[in-house]
Amino acid sequence: MGIIGVGIDVAEIERFAAALERTPGMAERLFGEGERRLASGEERGVASLAARFAAKEALAKALGAPAGLKWLDAEVVAEESGQPRLVVRGTVAARAAELGVRHWHLSLSHDAGVASAVVIAEG
Repeated sequence: MGIIGVGIDVAEIERFAAALERTPGMAERLFGEGERRLASGEERGVASLAARFAAKEALAKALGAPAGLKWLDAEVVAEESGQPRLVVRGTVAARAAELGVRHWHLSLSHDAGVASAVVIAEG
C-alpha cells in the first residue's frame, strides 16, 4: 500500500525537563514504566524522555492527529541492538488499524539541546 502518514516533532530538552519538574505526575501520564526505567538508567536521561515525547507527538501527526489518542497507548521500546521501536495498543492501535497501518518506522535524535523524532506509518 505504501506510506500512510509521516510525522515529525521536536522538543527543547531544558524546557521539557522544567515541565517535568514543575508538574508532578507528568512523566507517569506520558510514559509507561518501561520508558521511564529505560530513561532513568541512561546517561542522557531526560533527553531520552524528550525524544520519546517527540516520538509520541510525531506518531499522532502520522495518524492525522485525531482527538482521543491516549499517551500511554504508544510506547517507545529499545531493541537489543538499541534501535527504537514503537509498540501501540488501545486508541492508537485502533486508529492505525482504521488507516491500514501495518508497520512503523521510527528515528530519534537529541543534540544541541533539542530532541527530535520522525515517525512513518506504512501500510
